[in-house]
Amino acid sequence: MGIKEIEVEIQKLELKERATLAKWIVESLDNLSEAEVEALWAEEAERRLDELEQGIASEISDKEVLRRARAAIS
Repeated sequence: MGIKEIEVEIQKLELKERATLAKWIVESLDNLSEAEVEALWAEEAERRLDELEQGIASEISDKEVLRRARAAIS
């Protein structure tokens, strides 16, 4: 299963399930070296930039991010 298929499946999860998964993923990164973490962040930044340039994703303001986050946990 590729990353795109995993992303599709993750989007099907409830918010709390996604949060639990995210926590597990973050905790699993604790065993990586600093160089590995930097490489992963660089890869993620490139993926996000590609999505913006292709019109797959769009930018939102920090205020909107906070509003959505607060709404999700309320």
